[in-house]
Amino acid sequence: MVWLPVWGLLSPHAQALDYPTRAITIVVGFSAGGSSDVIARLVAEKLSVGLGQPVVVENRPGVGSIVGASFVAHAKPDGYTLLMGASGPLVFNHALYAKLPYAPQDFAPVSLLCTFPLLLLTSSNSPIKNLEDLVQYAKRNPERLNYSASSASFQLASELFNQKLGTRFLHIPYKGSNDSVTAVITGDVSMSLVDAGAASPALAGARVRALAVSSKERLPSMPSVPTLSELGVDLNIAFWTAIMAPAATPQPIVKRLQEELARVLLNPDIKKRFAALDVIPTSSTSEELGQLIQQEIALWREVAKDNHIKAD
Repeated sequence: MVWLPVWGLLSPHAQALDYPTRAITIVVGFSAGGSSDVIARLVAEKLSVGLGQPVVVENRPGVGSIVGASFVAHAKPDGYTLLMGASGPLVFNHALYAKLPYAPQDFAPVSLLCTFPLLLLTSSNSPIKNLEDLVQYAKRNPERLNYSASSASFQLASELFNQKLGTRFLHIPYKGSNDSVTAVITGDVSMSLVDAGAASPALAGARVRALAVSSKERLPSMPSVPTLSELGVDLNIAFWTAIMAPAATPQPIVKRLQEELARVLLNPDIKKRFAALDVIPTSSTSEELGQLIQQEIALWREVAKDNHIKAD
């Protein structure tokens, strides 16, 4: 007589009732030490407490996080391999690449983790002191304004900003957000839309000026900086990070993870640590995250097409 493991005989729903019974891996598509890695490790530590099992972070960097996203998309859909996916690989890559080794339907959305508002920066030495100054300067000097962007996602955000204002800032590429901020400080570019975390040191040193924040609400750490909406610009942009599972992961497992993540994001320590990184804890249901991904893919595909932007 051949004895089969009881686990192998159980239906996915029955297996989900016992979940988790072993360690869970969160794959991060970026190198260790970056903001995505730091956020993943903070969340993993708290998540392991709620789930009663170790939650480890595994870095699989490469090609705009395509390597990590592809790995999870093709992993076993049992809830033990998850992706901490940023809006870059989950949204922007679909707008920029003609072909990817994964598709939106290869994932089961679990929950948002946090949002990254962008700051509109100019040099502290610039005569541009507010958004109105920027618009007026653009009208008087249509050929002289430019902006820095460290990736195609920041370029797309800046071009959408251009469209909303009716301006035409020239794109100047840089290798990273810190380089983009430095270009603003030195006056090599007129402005930049950059993540708040990268801008914070320069703001603290009064080397740059924040004209506006791109999110719906003001940043708690920068209450004097108005939102673009408050300044009359119909534009809300926030990059984000979320937890995704492989498609076909049993719904009870997805639900369990979503509920535990919601509890993690209410943790006072997480709120404090996220605030230090200038990111905003933001939970969601699986359905809400799925809708957000679909809406943003459509938006950024249109912006990319209108501005002839493709990945290198």
